[in-house]
Parts: sequence; structure tokens; C-alpha cells
Amino acid sequence: MRRIVLATLAVAACLWALPAAAQLGDILAAPKTLIDRAIEARSTSDIAMDNAVVVKVNAVMADLGTIKASTEIYEQRLLVTGLFDDKAVYDKFEKGVRAVEGVKKLYWHVTYMAKAEQEKRTKAGTMMDWKDVLVMETKARGRLVGTRGVADVNFRSTGDAFGTLYIIGRARSGEEKTKALERMKDGDGVKKVVDYIEVRP
Repeated sequence: MRRIVLATLAVAACLWALPAAAQLGDILAAPKTLIDRAIEARSTSDIAMDNAVVVKVNAVMADLGTIKASTEIYEQRLLVTGLFDDKAVYDKFEKGVRAVEGVKKLYWHVTYMAKAEQEKRTKAGTMMDWKDVLVMETKARGRLVGTRGVADVNFRSTGDAFGTLYIIGRARSGEEKTKALERMKDGDGVKKVVDYIEVRP
């Protein structure tokens, strides 16, 4: 019980440190996130290390006054996605994130694209707008929760405006990994799934 309480407090501290409007999806899912991370198959100290990294990355975003990126982390393997229309801010953000201590592996999927190009692609239907990306992400997470044999608490997922879903975490077997990837792919608007799942009992 003490471990669950400590893990819950660690996650709560991480969420409290977010910029006011940052990562709305995480904030909306906070009650479930708190419970999931408290019962997942990891030590409290490992969860706390993840939370410490996310707090530092959010501080970089806050310093730049931007919320155009999203982070997911598992066992200090950090996945960053986002879309920037200001090259100077993009460059500063990348430099800041790469300087964060405690990251064992960085998966960088942040894109710079001029605002006019973004608007053109969104209008043409080759890019999704933010609310549609949020729906795609939420449905993907829901599919994992409802899949027998998949411990959803050990996975993190996010999406981008190009219809790509990213998944990071740990599967207890190859079969569990296959199931998780199949469920991620099985959704409207999903064009590609990028896999950062490690298999480890």
C-alpha cells in the first residue's frame, strides 16, 4: 500500500509541474494515469525517475512559452513528438531536451513545418488537426485497455498530425507485444505505428 501511495504522489507532483495548458490529454486522463502508474510492474524509484525527466522537459517548454510538444516516457526512455511552426523555437526546444539529464534513450519525433504549409496540408486533408489527433490517441489507448492479455499500464502511446501512433513500454512476451501493436493499428485515421516496445518478462 505504501508503494501505491508513494507512486501516486510522484505522478501527482509531475502533473502539478506541467505548464498551465500543456499536454491536455494527460491532464484529462490524470485520474486513470495516477492509478495505472501506481500499480504498474515497476519500482517506485523507477517511476519517480521518469517523472523527474518529464518535469525537466516540461520546464524547457515553459521557458520557451510553448505547448507544441508531447512527451511519453518509460524506464527513462523518452519519446517526444510535436509540430512547430517557428524554427528558432524548435531548435531551442531540441537543444533543451537533449540537455536533460536522466534520459537513457531519446526518441525524437518533433517536426518543424512553416505555418502556411501546415494550413495547406490540413486543408488538403493530408494532415489532421489537433482535436482529431487527440481523438485518435484516446481511442488507441482505449483499445489497449480493452484487450485481453495486454497490461496497458506498461505502455504509453501518443500520436501526431500525420496519422502516426507511437507506442513505448514493456511487453511480458512477444505475443503481448504483437497484440498491443495490432490494437494500435486497428483504428480510423491510423496510417502508421512506430514501435518502441521492449519484450521482457
